[in-house]
Amino acid sequence: MPRGVAIPALRQQLFAAVERLIVEEGPSRLTGRAVTREAGVATGLLYAHFANFEDFLTGFAVDRVFQISGEVAGLPQRAGSGTVADNLRQAVLATPLGTLTALTRLTAFRPELTANVEAVLGGGMSGLRGIERAVADYLAAEQTRGRVPAGADTDALALAVVSVLHYVALTSHTDPTAEHRIQQVIGALTDGFPAAAPS
Repeated sequence: MPRGVAIPALRQQLFAAVERLIVEEGPSRLTGRAVTREAGVATGLLYAHFANFEDFLTGFAVDRVFQISGEVAGLPQRAGSGTVADNLRQAVLATPLGTLTALTRLTAFRPELTANVEAVLGGGMSGLRGIERAVADYLAAEQTRGRVPAGADTDALALAVVSVLHYVALTSHTDPTAEHRIQQVIGALTDGFPAAAPS
């Protein structure tokens, strides 16, 4: 890359590179040089945009948490439409499993990133917590409409949905049956839920 030539969306190019490295090689060997080599840019460009490598990893984690949480943020507004199972499936399956895999592996290896992310996005927003909260809020909204049984523990159901998403992302995110497995579990969790509120 010639000097002085701007690289469009450099931050996202670097974030995509670190995501690939984590998924393919794990987080233990991450360095600024490895990331910029993977991105195909000069090492100095990373430090022109971030104070240090920790700042870069925090930026990556914040971006990816915001991305995966954004996929389900509108779920509570769907209450009363479609079916509970379909709404959950559509929202959860919109979460990119490769991104979730990379984020989970990175924060497990560098647990201090959790506090860094929450310092930016607010408490309870690191990792999958945003998804869990959105699913719980959605199920509670459906419960008030009679489309989730009155005795159902909506927080526990939300945790179960997030748990299967987490498990599949970590163990088989590239498996062609990954999405089907998630759909199966959501179907089992919502089995017997009425399609419409009782009259």
